[in-house]
Amino acid sequence: MVARKASELLSGLIEPSGEQIQMKLEDARKGFYHKIVILDDDPTGVQTVHGVSVYTDWTEKSIKQGFREQNQIFFLLTNSRSFTAEETAIVHRDIARRVHEVSLQEGIPYLLVSRGDSTLRGHYPLETETMKNTIEDISDTEFDGEIVIPFFKEGGRLTIDNIHYVQNGEELVPAGETEFAKDRTFSYCSSHLGEWIEEKTNGVYTKEDTIYISIEALRSLNIEAIKAQLMEAENFKKVVVNAIAYIDVQVFMIALLHVVKEGKIFIFRSAASLTKVLGGIADKPLLSRSELISEEATNGGLVVVGSHVQKTTDQLYALLDSGLVTGVEFNVHLVHDEEQFLQEVLRVRTTCEELITAGKSVVYYTRRERLDLGENQGENELQLSVKISQAVTSIVKDLKVRPKYIVAKGGITSSSVGTVGLSVKRAEVVGQIKPGVPVWLTGEESKFPAFSFIIFPGNVGTTNTLKEVIEVLEGK
Repeated sequence: MVARKASELLSGLIEPSGEQIQMKLEDARKGFYHKIVILDDDPTGVQTVHGVSVYTDWTEKSIKQGFREQNQIFFLLTNSRSFTAEETAIVHRDIARRVHEVSLQEGIPYLLVSRGDSTLRGHYPLETETMKNTIEDISDTEFDGEIVIPFFKEGGRLTIDNIHYVQNGEELVPAGETEFAKDRTFSYCSSHLGEWIEEKTNGVYTKEDTIYISIEALRSLNIEAIKAQLMEAENFKKVVVNAIAYIDVQVFMIALLHVVKEGKIFIFRSAASLTKVLGGIADKPLLSRSELISEEATNGGLVVVGSHVQKTTDQLYALLDSGLVTGVEFNVHLVHDEEQFLQEVLRVRTTCEELITAGKSVVYYTRRERLDLGENQGENELQLSVKISQAVTSIVKDLKVRPKYIVAKGGITSSSVGTVGLSVKRAEVVGQIKPGVPVWLTGEESKFPAFSFIIFPGNVGTTNTLKEVIEVLEGK
């Protein structure tokens, strides 16, 4: 399978009337009162929404608070992409049980969404299977199917003819042929989503037994045919949804809401675009500097770069070349020597503090060469990366000055910085500073209350997007 020109794959696909679809969607929402609970395996899942809550724990208190909010949708940040398989299973059993119990207590039905990576990494199918099995064990609930929809428009992740693509400039590259598919912890080979499901489930669910919702059915507004396909789902059958634009997700949602109201029960594995449509969240302009930074702020800003995907490295070098910030390299390869590693952490933190206090913005970043423990060491490398992540986070946690902003680059990095470094328990997602780059407004309990925390996914944007974000924040 080779990369294709986007213009070739998208030619001839005509979008139906958005106004007509919106009317049908609003009609389908009538009588749909489910609380939508989104388990986010890193903080980047809020990259399409605004005005919603993110809880960084999954206690009964937090889940109950989410159910009692006026918003139909809320996020639970699990950060499970940084967990071992065993840790992931424990967390998802706990959350599934609590969500089901709170739903009964509050008298509100629910939908569970496992928000994962749009480039297909993460603990799949472990997360959705664990939740399904837990809920079926403690109740009479039986899940008919699982909706798989990794479409993420803002990041150029499109599904066409059941093949998932990652856009790179004018080219659409099959996901299985990207660097993301070679992830040492979550690697895969297949770009065809039916084959990917078969691969990840070790053949328990097959390509042939998967239901496919086609672009043609969506674009022709064949709602009845899509409903019929969804009604066929039983025994946790997988449903793959093709999508190249939000309008495709909206049309699918019309059919889905109808069958949900008829009693069909699904769980979702999705990227971030589905959550926006599920929650009925409207578009919002990109955030400006004046919305994010106080006029009185005189300190410099702080950028933290932990992600090692090539896109992040390219963006980091573009930022360093711009002269907008001062760079401080964190030599994480010293992790094997406890004393040297502690000294390195102290050096990086104090250097950042001096620069920030002097009104200069700074980026500290992990050494770009990745630690490699050799073959079949995925779990060990994951544990080592957590130790490094804890050190990266401790620099924010122990910081003695308040920057005018913090940008964290990479999903695991941003989760650790938000939950541990900044001690956030609940945040409001205020919007995006660039497409796919969300901003949290921290709560009163955090290290820096009412503070703009920018979460920059490792795999989003062009080479210059990180630099462009800092230009906005610096007023350049």
